Amino acid sequence: MFVNRVNEKNRLIHALAQPRTQLIVLYGRRRCGKSTLLREAMTGDSVFFTADLREPPLQIAALSKSVGALIPGFDQVFYPDWESLFLAMNRSLHTRITLFLDEFPYLVKNSPGLPSVLQKLMDEREKLKFHLVLCGSSQQMMEGVAINSNAPLYGRADEIMRIGPMSPADLASFLQIPSPQAMEEFGVWGGVPRYWEIRRKERSLEKAVIYHVLDPLGILHDEPERLFADELRTSVQAFSVISLIAGGCNRLSEIAGRLNKPATQLSRILSFLTGLGYIRREIPFGETARSTKKSLYKINDPFLNFYFSFVVPNTSLLGAGLTGTVWNEVRSRSGIYVSQIWEEECRKKIPLLEIGGKRFRTASRWWGAGLDGKQMEIDLVALSQDRTSLLVGEAKWTEQADAAEAERQLCKKIGLLPFARDKIIVKALFFKSKPRNHSSETILFDADDICS
Repeated sequence: MFVNRVNEKNRLIHALAQPRTQLIVLYGRRRCGKSTLLREAMTGDSVFFTADLREPPLQIAALSKSVGALIPGFDQVFYPDWESLFLAMNRSLHTRITLFLDEFPYLVKNSPGLPSVLQKLMDEREKLKFHLVLCGSSQQMMEGVAINSNAPLYGRADEIMRIGPMSPADLASFLQIPSPQAMEEFGVWGGVPRYWEIRRKERSLEKAVIYHVLDPLGILHDEPERLFADELRTSVQAFSVISLIAGGCNRLSEIAGRLNKPATQLSRILSFLTGLGYIRREIPFGETARSTKKSLYKINDPFLNFYFSFVVPNTSLLGAGLTGTVWNEVRSRSGIYVSQIWEEECRKKIPLLEIGGKRFRTASRWWGAGLDGKQMEIDLVALSQDRTSLLVGEAKWTEQADAAEAERQLCKKIGLLPFARDKIIVKALFFKSKPRNHSSETILFDADDICS
């Protein structure tokens, strides 16, 4: 089932319809649907080749066989290297085709000179009779091949698409479930379509989590290892850092202290994991990343958040077969756990909504000293596009929310904000479902608004 990705699909189709040879680069984390997207954009005049880790001669022979399905007899010839294969294919073509090279980093790993071969071809693309689409899950390697300024194919791609996780709205559509349930499921599976397919095999969230994630034999039980293997030689440091963040070590000093390392030694791995989208660095609203000393690190990917919150700390129990015991812990902590996911999804949605007749910029949390000198925190603060208004909101994930009390607490916090004096304040509350007892001065949102 193909869900969303409409813009990406349209861009692919548009690029492949061009009369001039196109170089298209797709990359992103494993299982996000890149291959499915490519197949959706394929036409009959295409060669789709999925690379693996075999030696170059075997890969060349395998690709020539795939080309032979379109060009009869092509695979009956021996090609000593990649360049001879591409040139021979080009000579054999009478009409333009598209060559899809999926899992491209596998080819580069065993043939480091391949990007330079493609660079040479693209520099003479007026002679080529085929579009070239490169796709890979190793984000670091794909950036090193085509995106970074020193990459062999830098500046030559006509389209570069980073395919990221999808939204709770897409999950709701895929599973055909109501928005509140979609948010709870999203807290486990995140926005990765392959995980959704695995979830859909089972009748309930409980059965899917126990069978596929908690059980040591489950297909997703060792998933983080596979994710990190795409990018790192060893996953020890990544596992350690994310485990500490999941356990509540959110400041750089705390992480460094627990690992008994200088903070400067962690900057690279933190930057790396942030770039991959696995963690995020939060700074209070109104402060800049360069100047603030209040940075907090949080797990950004819901599946990894779930895994390091419930699987890693319970490895011994799961190894002993006590999956039901761990599931009971998941169930008992689900309200607090999902509320954190809910807050972040509310913040992400703000720039897409019109609120009180205005559009707002990216929303952030804020924490610090209020006007009374006491520490306080606001779930969501965003500046309007015209800079005249300030959206201030709280996100609550409870079955029976008391809107009147939530409004009272929100107004109290707003009165103590040190940066709100010269702004028009727009008050907002985000609930699992909208309660009735609220004033007209506060705008209410619920799961349907966020998952739409």
